[in-house]
Amino acid sequence: MRNLLFLIFFCFLVSCKPEKNQENQLKEDVTFLASDALEGRQTGTEGEKKAATYIAKRFKELELQPKGTQDYLQTFSFKPKTNPHDEVKFDVNGDGTITGNNVIGFLDNKAENTIIIGAHYDHLGFGGEGSLYRDSTKAIHNGADDNASGVAVLLNLAAKLKEKNTNNNYLLMAFSGEEMGLLGSNYFIKNPTINTKKISYMINMDMVGRMKKDSSLAVYGTGTSPIFKQVLKSHNEFFKLVTRESGVGPSDHTSFYLANIPVLHFFTGQHEDYHKPGDDSEKLNYTGMYLISDYIFNIISDLDNNGKLAFRKTKNESEEAPRFKVGLGVIPDYLFDGKGMRIDGISEEKPAQKAGLQKGDIVIQLGDSLVTNMMSYMRALSVFEEGNTTKVVVKRGNEEVEKVINF
Repeated sequence: MRNLLFLIFFCFLVSCKPEKNQENQLKEDVTFLASDALEGRQTGTEGEKKAATYIAKRFKELELQPKGTQDYLQTFSFKPKTNPHDEVKFDVNGDGTITGNNVIGFLDNKAENTIIIGAHYDHLGFGGEGSLYRDSTKAIHNGADDNASGVAVLLNLAAKLKEKNTNNNYLLMAFSGEEMGLLGSNYFIKNPTINTKKISYMINMDMVGRMKKDSSLAVYGTGTSPIFKQVLKSHNEFFKLVTRESGVGPSDHTSFYLANIPVLHFFTGQHEDYHKPGDDSEKLNYTGMYLISDYIFNIISDLDNNGKLAFRKTKNESEEAPRFKVGLGVIPDYLFDGKGMRIDGISEEKPAQKAGLQKGDIVIQLGDSLVTNMMSYMRALSVFEEGNTTKVVVKRGNEEVEKVINF
């Protein structure tokens, strides 16, 4: 009898055990992926392999089915481009110089269509070509925001979707090779592990860990399906949304858009630690990440009964952007929707810093051109060449400040 009572009491304790706090889990996932032990997760390195193993383990804990070519992994080998205009050549026979791994898990609801949810997990290792770090000292680029944050939200969504919204299947993908040119997502589209004709739409998260005080959230691809704008608006309670219609952009959603699949890409904006060693886990806004995860889950829930979404082509905004011969040396605040171009960061030893511009300044005139938004800023900048001198007018607080820029 005593044993029976103990067993009943034990079962009661187990049943009352609280579920793990998902905001804490977000932080735990980012902290591991952005730790020095992984040495920046550059594609083809031991750090990338350790990250892939961790993500695969988390997929297994979440009871996702393996959907790679080798368990959860989809391995791809490639030869890096020597000519930037060439296309990367994939080599599945292992003769390539670099090998990366996509990590793919499947939530099978026996449904007709599948939703792709993706985020890249690779980063820059110790720096290299994509780094904005100018110190000669070797330093690990941990990439907490870029893009351990997106992977953590991906895992959080996987937990939320178990036994929910079962009118679709879910393929959850952590891409490698993004920093080298969207290689992992490009490879998957060319070598899919599911029927791509049954993909309803794709959601991508890249740099979603630095939501600012004004709760700005960029969502790209809003024009790639007629229903997206309405759904995004109807579930927005917290965010100052900045939307772009184009399905083309510098992240993995582009690979799916070019395969005629509707896409939504979520992004909380650039910052001074972008592609630098300072992008560390303690700087992330985990509450903001959890709110973004909830928002995406609500969007998925709303679309659960809509079947396969209609695809619509969008204008490629990047093709309209002017080409530059010089740079100001600033990080623009892409989420700023006021008049002008707000500076979110200043690069050292560049024209802006030498002229005395500051983070938070809003550029309202460059040369003879008025600056009202990002596009007008780019047009104004495109007319200058190295050696030119011009004036820049910025709004700093309530004052207008004029400086001289030497390119």
